Amino acid sequence: MDQAMPEPALGDLLRLLSQALNARLVADVTGAGFTEVRSAHFAVFKHLDSDGARQTDLAARAQMTKQSMGALIDDLERWGYVERVVDPADARARIVRQTERGRALDRVARASIRAFEEDRERQIGAERMRLFRALLTELATGGS
Repeated sequence: MDQAMPEPALGDLLRLLSQALNARLVADVTGAGFTEVRSAHFAVFKHLDSDGARQTDLAARAQMTKQSMGALIDDLERWGYVERVVDPADARARIVRQTERGRALDRVARASIRAFEEDRERQIGAERMRLFRALLTELATGGS
């Protein structure tokens, strides 16, 4: 007797979409000459304010340990994408901020994400994309 395949779990579908976006992002930034950067490094850029942020704040926003975030920042600093500067509010602390090379990477990454979203919008249509975003927002925020 044939058994119907279970519907994929919502988390699995979201993970697949996220993996497709990350693969596109890494391919685009690598193709633009930013060959050292891997998907994990975007946790720094995603949570970095325009004026910079402390490592502890970045770790909390990314929901990772300070040590893991520190390792990513170390990589990006070594490659010239970010720098650590003295926090004007507390000379004992350091602020992580983008360098010009980091801002160039950020521009390529943002363009890649826009292109990915535009591709998906062409795939399902503008109205369905608007609805998809609205539904995801509602689910992610608990309807608030």
